[in-house]
Amino acid sequence: MQPSASSFAAPVIDPKELVLMDRYWRAANYLSVGQIYLLDNPLLREPLRAEHIKPRLLGHWGTTPGLNFIYTHLNRIIRNRDLDMIYICGPGHGGPGMVASTYLEGSYSEIYPDISEDAEGMQKLFRQFSFPGGIPSHAAPETPGSIHEGGELGYALVHAFGAAFDNPDLVVACVVGDGEAETGPLSASWQSNKFINPARDGAVLPILHLNGYKIANPTVLSRVGDEDLEHLFRGYGYEPFFVEGHEPERMHRQMASVLDEVFDRIRAIQRQAREGKAGDGCPRWPMIVLRSPKGWTGPKEVDGKKVEGFWRAHQVPVANCREDDSHRKILEDWMRSYDPEDLFDADGRLREELRALSPKGDRRMGANPHANGGLLRRELIVPDIRDYAVPVTDRGAAMVQTTEVLGKYLRDVLKLNDTHSNFRIFGPDETESNRLGAVFETTNRVWMEKIEPYDVHLSRDGRVMEVLSEHLCQGWLEGYLLTGRHGFFSCYEAFIHIVDSMFNQHAKWLKVSRELPWRKSISSLNYLLTSHVWRQDHNGFSHQDPGFIDLVANKKADIVRIYLPPDANTLLWVGDHCLKTWDRINVIVAGKQPEPQWLTMDEAVAHCEAGIGVWDWAGSEDGALTPDVVMACAGDVPTMETLAAVTLLREAVPALRIRVVNVVDLMALQSREQHPHGLDDATFDRLFTTDRPVIFAYHGYPYLIHRMTYRRTNHENIHVRGFIEEGTTTTPFDMTVLNELDRFHLAIEVIERVPGLKEKAAHVVEALRGKLQDHHRYVREFGEDMPEIRNWKWTN
Repeated sequence: MQPSASSFAAPVIDPKELVLMDRYWRAANYLSVGQIYLLDNPLLREPLRAEHIKPRLLGHWGTTPGLNFIYTHLNRIIRNRDLDMIYICGPGHGGPGMVASTYLEGSYSEIYPDISEDAEGMQKLFRQFSFPGGIPSHAAPETPGSIHEGGELGYALVHAFGAAFDNPDLVVACVVGDGEAETGPLSASWQSNKFINPARDGAVLPILHLNGYKIANPTVLSRVGDEDLEHLFRGYGYEPFFVEGHEPERMHRQMASVLDEVFDRIRAIQRQAREGKAGDGCPRWPMIVLRSPKGWTGPKEVDGKKVEGFWRAHQVPVANCREDDSHRKILEDWMRSYDPEDLFDADGRLREELRALSPKGDRRMGANPHANGGLLRRELIVPDIRDYAVPVTDRGAAMVQTTEVLGKYLRDVLKLNDTHSNFRIFGPDETESNRLGAVFETTNRVWMEKIEPYDVHLSRDGRVMEVLSEHLCQGWLEGYLLTGRHGFFSCYEAFIHIVDSMFNQHAKWLKVSRELPWRKSISSLNYLLTSHVWRQDHNGFSHQDPGFIDLVANKKADIVRIYLPPDANTLLWVGDHCLKTWDRINVIVAGKQPEPQWLTMDEAVAHCEAGIGVWDWAGSEDGALTPDVVMACAGDVPTMETLAAVTLLREAVPALRIRVVNVVDLMALQSREQHPHGLDDATFDRLFTTDRPVIFAYHGYPYLIHRMTYRRTNHENIHVRGFIEEGTTTTPFDMTVLNELDRFHLAIEVIERVPGLKEKAAHVVEALRGKLQDHHRYVREFGEDMPEIRNWKWTN
């Protein structure tokens, strides 16, 4: 049921309050311009001189006055309705406005006492902006109230919805820039309203800010007429309200009136849902289209060229103020047009009647604890992993789908945390495919559109978020984590690349946040990458790519972790461990197909806690101090192929002393100086020796192992086999053969690398090459792997 238009009374706006709001807005604009331009003379107590101007002018003015306008009006709504609201600034280059607005409300100075609310503090506020040793130009982690930097466009709205899930009293005001609106992720993000339940979630108010231009071109939606825009957004399921113009007094009246009506509608939607009176399908949530000039209230022209209302206002409208007297005069006239004496007292403090316009305490958007999610974070309740342990009495005998075991653990994590509503699972339509279907014993997929009687595992209160967009899954999860909750993201390995850039941005956010003492720790972003490269044989080359690991490994050591558990018990330990961490990005790679189980739970715990270790039961060192060869492995399929190669070698070359080293925590390969999980040189040398050949079977691209170990004593003897960009639709074993990671290639390389062995065991190499030829013929004739491959079992 939708509230009817007639059910809303026309709001009455106090004209005196609007006059005060206009002055407040002018103060925010004045502070924004000052940040871009000034080193000194913050209140223009004397004429501007060259030395008052920054030598390098950086920042973005064009979007900022609109952002300040919105912030000013949201303050009024928060005060009048006692709302719990945060502000997500999609046009991240509008950082001057976010800093200015939080400074005016006092939250900035509370966090940074050195930036005091007076002339001296204002001068420091101006100087630090886009200045060496200062703050970035975006709405960065350093900015109070921000959970979204916006340096890369496209993610504002999806972050907003992620923040609103399970936050019933929160309103997330999200400003979407019209340049940002052209991106693919933002276009998909409008569909997020199909997943928000007004009975238990908060509300998102999208505000599409159309100021006409991006860097040097018009924006697409700004040239679309209101009628078409209304059709577009009604088609997305919203009720659009329009605020447009350039004359401040009229715009203030419009915006105040529209916001009153919009929040009446939000309240009505939530009330109906929470009283059990909502009908089937999604409510039609309101959104606002704000049309205002780019660079509003700035210079109309500079050097005879149009600036306000054009792309020249995008960054620094008057660019040569330090050297050019006429430009400096334009800047001074522009700043004085805001009448700073009317806004700030003799000490440089915002005048009391304007200070009164800000909400108080945590109601200020710069001080809202949801924008510093660690303040609200509570520990996740997790079950004991031993309750899900796979019995291992005969190594390699049991064939188990490891992610299915993890799914049972996650099912109970959902159950244990149901009353707290602080854990969700995210994935692009793959929860069942990735063998995590046990979670549906506890919850369902959330779905707010019509549910048919024959639909399976859909409900309005589900805690599994599925949509066929990796961008939305990632963005929802980020917004959820940044506001203090926990989550888990499973995805096909090859297609996690879709969010490479989103991963980059979140990693950068974490890196900076960890350096800010006032930013409290948030739960880690946890990926499970399954349907991986070695078991995407049925889908083919397009689905075969393990390279996300390489991207992750580039990041700061204290932020990222990469785990390659070889069986179910190690996966249980890794998954449990990752859910308990904070301020990290954890990447887990594990297959979903049936595979051999190697370690008991006690062994798995000890092995995972070390991150790397010798599997004595697998090798043939026979008490020797030094093996002839080290066979290392990382990943479930490489582990199986390594152990299969060991069995071949033990039978063919029984005198060969083999050491098997398995790696669960990939970062252990780095030095302790490079990564906190890294092994010291002495331990590394004990595992891998200082002079013996190391044949390393690795899940991903071989170069990464070389990169991680290039400083080690024995690096020149480390020979890595992994994915070499060979793939197709074929059998599982043929995938390993194509990339020379199979047991036959591994055994051949051992024989060829161990000094003196190649000549003695030439007949063995010939036999192994014959096996490769047999395999080639067999799979192309019968379409499946040879019986000796399909039925292989580990034997001691």
